[in-house]
Amino acid sequence: ETEPLTSKKDVSDCSKGEDCRENGLLVRNPKSALRLVEDGNKVHPSQGDKGEAAQISNGYSGVQGSVPCNGEQQLMELEDRETWSKKIDFLLSVIGYAVDLGNVWRFPYICYQNGGGAFLIPYTIMAIFGGIPLFYMELALGQYHRNGCISIWRKICPIFKGIGFAICIIDLYVASYYNTIMAWAFYYLISSFTAELPWTSCTNPWNTGNCTNYFSKDNVSWSLHSTSPAEEFYTRQVLQVHRSNGLDDLGGISWQLTLCLLLIFTIVYFSIWKGVKTSGKVVWVTATFPYIILFILLVRGATLPGAWRGVLYYLKPDWQKLLATEVWVDAAAQIFFSLGPGFGVLLAYASYNKFHNNCYQDALVTSTVNCLTSFVSGFVIFTVLGYMAEMRNEDVSEVAKDTGPSLLFITYAEAIANMPASTFFAIIFFLMLLTLGLDSTFAGLEGVITGVLDEFPHVWGKRRELFVLGLTIVCFLGSLATLTFGGAYVVKLFEEYATGPAVLTVVFLEAVAVSWFYGITQFCNDVKEMLGSAPGWYWRVCWVAISPLFLLFVTCSFLSNPPELRLFDYDYPYWTTVVGYCIGTSSIIFIPIYMVYRLVITPGTLKERILKSITPETATEIPFGDIRMNAV
Repeated sequence: ETEPLTSKKDVSDCSKGEDCRENGLLVRNPKSALRLVEDGNKVHPSQGDKGEAAQISNGYSGVQGSVPCNGEQQLMELEDRETWSKKIDFLLSVIGYAVDLGNVWRFPYICYQNGGGAFLIPYTIMAIFGGIPLFYMELALGQYHRNGCISIWRKICPIFKGIGFAICIIDLYVASYYNTIMAWAFYYLISSFTAELPWTSCTNPWNTGNCTNYFSKDNVSWSLHSTSPAEEFYTRQVLQVHRSNGLDDLGGISWQLTLCLLLIFTIVYFSIWKGVKTSGKVVWVTATFPYIILFILLVRGATLPGAWRGVLYYLKPDWQKLLATEVWVDAAAQIFFSLGPGFGVLLAYASYNKFHNNCYQDALVTSTVNCLTSFVSGFVIFTVLGYMAEMRNEDVSEVAKDTGPSLLFITYAEAIANMPASTFFAIIFFLMLLTLGLDSTFAGLEGVITGVLDEFPHVWGKRRELFVLGLTIVCFLGSLATLTFGGAYVVKLFEEYATGPAVLTVVFLEAVAVSWFYGITQFCNDVKEMLGSAPGWYWRVCWVAISPLFLLFVTCSFLSNPPELRLFDYDYPYWTTVVGYCIGTSSIIFIPIYMVYRLVITPGTLKERILKSITPETATEIPFGDIRMNAV
C-alpha cells in the first residue's frame, strides 16, 4: 500500500516550482519510488474518464485544493509488484489450473449421463451466459486492482472482505483431498514400471477368490460377485478400504500413500516457493504434457476394436433429456467447476499481469481451450470404454457405470493393462494425471499465498519461502485423514460438500458485490482503462443479472437435492450429510462474521457505518505513461 512521505529531506527535492510544472507534475526520484505532485487545483484525469478531472479510477474524487510545490505536496511510494516473465507463462498457468482431473473423468460421465450429444446444448448455453462472464470478471478484477482475494475487497466493497477469508479456507479444504488423488496416481505410476502390470492377473497376494480375469484366454464366467483384477488392485492394494468399516472407523494410515503424498508436496513446494517466476516455468511442462499424452491416447483408442461403440454412446443425442431440470443443473455445475472462478486463483494470477494486458482475449482463449479439452477427453475415455465393451461382449452402459476416480483407476487402467505395450501406456497415462493435478495444486495454493501476502505484507512480504513451507506442511497434515484405509470415504465427502455449495455461494456474493455495490458502470470504466474500450451490453447484462441468477439456480438445486453418497459397497450414514454441511458452512461463515465485525468497529450511526463499509477505502494504482500513480 502507499504511504505519505512527510520528511523535509524527501520533499525538498522539489524546491523549484518551475521544474515541477515543466515536468508535467510527475517527478521520479533516483529510488524506485513514485511522487505525485498536485499543482493548484489540477488533477490528472484517468484514461477511462477524461471528461471528469476530479474522478479517478475507482470512484474516488481527486483532492481539490491548492498544494504548492513548497513542501506541502503529498508524495506516494509504490513498490514494484512481481509480474509474469512472459505472457505465455500466464496463459499456461491459467489453462493448467482450469484443465484438471475433472476434465478427464467428470465431463465424459456427465455428458453421456445427460443425453450424450444433446448435453452439449445446455453446456454451451451455460458457458456463454454463466461460466465465461464470471471467468472474465475475475481476471479483470485481479489485473486492475493487483491484489489477492483478501485485500482486493478494500478497493471494491470492504464489507465483503470475508469472501477472501472464505476462499482461503475452501482452498485449504481442496488441498487436503485433491492431492491425495494425485498420490493414488503416483502409486499407480510407480507400480507401472514392471514387465506385467500388477492389476492384470488374479495371482497377487491381495486378490480374493472373487477375482475374475475375463481378458484371460481361459473360458471364465462372470457372476454377480465377480471382481476384476484392476478393481481389487485399486480397492485392496492402493486404498485398502477392506481394512476400514467406514467413516466411523477409518483404520490406520497407509505408509505407502503417505510417502507418495510427501513427494508430491515436495514437488509443489519447490515449484511455487519463489513465486510466479518459478511456477510460470514449471507449467511449461505440467500444462503442455497432458495434451501430448491425450493426443497419443486418442490415436491409440481410435484404433482399438469396438472404439466406435463408445463414441456412439458418448455422442448419441437423447433430446428428451433437455426437458429435465437436472440436466441443466449438471451443465451449469460442470462449466462452473471446470473454469474455476471463486477459488481466488484467477484473481491471484491476473494480479501479476501488466496493467494493459488484454485479459478479455485471455478469458476467451483459456475458457475455450478448457471446454475443448473436456470434449476431447470424452473421446479418449469412451473409445477405450467401447473397446472394453467389445472385449466383454457387454453394452457400453454396463462398462461405463464407474464414476469419478474409479473411471480412471479401475476401468481405464484395466483397458490399458490389456493393450499391446501396456506398460508404456500406463506410465504416460498416470504421468498425465499427475501433471494435470500438479498445476491445479500450484494454482490453488497460489491463491492462498497471494491473498495472505498482500493482506499482511509487513509480516510475510519478505518471508514468502517460509510461509509457503508452513502452508504445505499444514496441507500435508490436513491430508492425513484421507491417507487412512478409509481415506477414500473422506475424499468423497469433502469433494461433494466442502467445496460445491461453498464456492457457489462465494462467487454469487462476489458477483453481487462487484455488479451492485461497486457498480457495473465503475467496473466497466476500470476495464476501459486497461483495454481502451468498455465491455458491451452483453457482458453488463450477464454480470448484473444472468450470472448471479445462474449461480443462485445451481446453489438452490444443490441444497434442495443433497447428493446421496455411496462409494463401493458403503452407503454413507445420515449423519455424514450433517457433517458435510458443517464443513461447507465452516468456510462461508467468515462472510457474515466479518460483516458484523466491520459494522461494529466502524464509527458513526448505523447508516453511516453501512455507507462507509460499502465504500472503497483504498486507492487503486493506475498507469500514467511508463510509471504508475495512485488514485487518491
